[in-house]
Amino acid sequence: MVTVVIPALNEEGRVAAAVRSAFEAGAAEVIVVDGGSSDATLARARDAGARVLAGERMRAKQLNLGAREAAGEMILFLHADTILPRGAAEAVAASGAEFGGFRLAFAERSLRLRWVAFAINLRTRITRQPWGDQAQFVRRSSFSGFREIPIMEDYELARRMKRGTVLPLTVVTSGRRFLEKGLLRTSAINWRTIVQFHLGADVEELARRYRT
Repeated sequence: MVTVVIPALNEEGRVAAAVRSAFEAGAAEVIVVDGGSSDATLARARDAGARVLAGERMRAKQLNLGAREAAGEMILFLHADTILPRGAAEAVAASGAEFGGFRLAFAERSLRLRWVAFAINLRTRITRQPWGDQAQFVRRSSFSGFREIPIMEDYELARRMKRGTVLPLTVVTSGRRFLEKGLLRTSAINWRTIVQFHLGADVEELARRYRT
């Protein structure tokens, strides 16, 4: 049984599509954990069939709450702006993996984003450490929880789980951050954040810089 957990905050325009894609992918249960949305995110999620929980305004805490409430042995963490492919839940259940994720593509039609997706998929093929926008999944018995930090919780989990399984299916996610801030600038911010995280920088300050 696969449970899909979706953390959300003011995602009224996207969350219903994510929930529907999870059910169409074969999930037995979809849980949306809201971080205090001021828009119609909760209503859209419920209308799409998800169980909705009220969480704190930190994605790591939302993910952990959803995982605690999940009934499935396999738990898949899906961003609210990401679409799962059909057959994803069956592939996760059949994989036998303790940890893994998917290949990635962007929803927007952009040659530049295709290059970004190529680089992400190449990096994942080499490291076998998918990040959050690649719909990470874990086996409940191997999951000790996300580190409750305001940024990099998905990266930290991937590093802790070491080498996972990258399934030959593709999730489709939004490239809005790359398009809004620019590809080179966004990539530079991402890698600078990773380096500073490894050097022991204060995660609260990293989160503030990343979001501003």
